[in-house]
Amino acid sequence: MAACIFCRIIKGEIPSIKLFESEKTLAFLDIGPLSKGHALVIPKYHGAKLADVPDDQLSEILPTLKKLVNATGATDYNILQNNGTIAHQQVHHVHFHMIPKPNETEGLGISWPSTSSDLEKLKAYAEELKSKI
Repeated sequence: MAACIFCRIIKGEIPSIKLFESEKTLAFLDIGPLSKGHALVIPKYHGAKLADVPDDQLSEILPTLKKLVNATGATDYNILQNNGTIAHQQVHHVHFHMIPKPNETEGLGISWPSTSSDLEKLKAYAEELKSKI
């Protein structure tokens, strides 16, 4: 997609601070970092959401994220991947954030609005999901 900012970065039309590149994957520093070492890892294959990208195009993503974690020396960090506008995805090309969390104020700050659930309903839903996997 010509209008996709990440596709344009892959093509070299927009500069980036590359950290790692292979045939399938690109990793680069985030230009609006939440902490030192905040990086993005993207498949070179354009897909708006995770389910849009073929499995073989995702095979290097986790190993690359792990390389970044090791390179930064982060002991606490978040790996974040959003799908869809209401899930906070701003660039509609699959991407993963590796965000070091060096202290309470730097890095990703999140709340987790969990709720309690009925165990029998959870089990029934698990069976439904398992039948589709």
